[in-house]
Amino acid sequence: MSAYRDSRKGTWYVQLSYKDWTGKQRHTCKRGFVTKRDALEWEKDFMDKLAGASDMNFSVFADLYLENIKTRIKESTYATKENIIRNRIIPYFVSKRINEITSQDVIKWQNETMKIIDKKSGKPFTKSYLKTIHNQLSAMMNYAIKYYGLQSNPAQLVGNMGTDKEVKTNFWTIDQYKRFSEEMLWNPVYYVCFEILYWCGIREGELLALTPKDIDLEGKTININKTFHHLNGRDLVTEPKTRKSNRRVSMPDFLCEEVEEYMKLVYKLQEDGRLFPVTKGSLTNAMKNGTKKAGLPHIRIHDLRHSHVSLLIDMGYTAVAIADRVGHETAEITYRYAHLFPSVQLDMADQLNDIRRKK
Repeated sequence: MSAYRDSRKGTWYVQLSYKDWTGKQRHTCKRGFVTKRDALEWEKDFMDKLAGASDMNFSVFADLYLENIKTRIKESTYATKENIIRNRIIPYFVSKRINEITSQDVIKWQNETMKIIDKKSGKPFTKSYLKTIHNQLSAMMNYAIKYYGLQSNPAQLVGNMGTDKEVKTNFWTIDQYKRFSEEMLWNPVYYVCFEILYWCGIREGELLALTPKDIDLEGKTININKTFHHLNGRDLVTEPKTRKSNRRVSMPDFLCEEVEEYMKLVYKLQEDGRLFPVTKGSLTNAMKNGTKKAGLPHIRIHDLRHSHVSLLIDMGYTAVAIADRVGHETAEITYRYAHLFPSVQLDMADQLNDIRRKK
């Protein structure tokens, strides 16, 4: 037995020896358990973690999973996954062992999750976020199958509780954006930020990561090769969202002139420094105030990207050309904005009719 009573404190502790993954003999001691049962349960979880057993406690398994993926993904991506796992998944399954989780458990978890009201919006989670949460649980179960001998994935058997994307998109027309931009003229930083977001369709994180070196005034292009995050009190600049996000975006002449004028105004502009040293929060507040003053319907900053895409569609550009400009897959543009592309069904029918009549 490795559980012992501490006669002085009246609590229990575990003391044991084990071999680590290198084969080296090690010793550990864990104190402060109220009961012997608590001590023995901790010992079992510890040994399960070493052995990689499929009957380990779910929270122990979750820690192992997070430890494994931490060095394999971007820090910002890890933070998102950890938040979902610790706040949306572990609390429900914390008392279960991974091989005890059934399809019925997953269904009950889905039903409870869909009832949750988001504190920020005051509404239930969006369908796309619900799918993200479910996909995370399913990924963890697949990991348990691959490395810990779990026989099946109950999350996969049940199926998802959301959809890939919210098909509905909000955007401003060009006239609406012009009204908004006029309200931003009082602040050159915000004005140029929103000008780039609307007329180039780049992501907010891509904008905030820009440096003077990324601006080619002679070639009239913006080089997108990184993105900005504020995580755990730190400013982070990392690789862009996807492989296709690395791109050069051409600027219209008027925007190139505005950016050049702005760069002349910035005091001690550093080549490697951020071109727009503002936060996402301040940018959001500026947009809210400008929207209200202009009397416009509220949209998110990201919806300026949707506005840019809708403008390009209206100008007659193809999904392939638009995807290349905004750093998306063509299929993503086709799916999300299909309702904005002009329908060719009538033209098809007319041409088929002409062919039939000629025959």
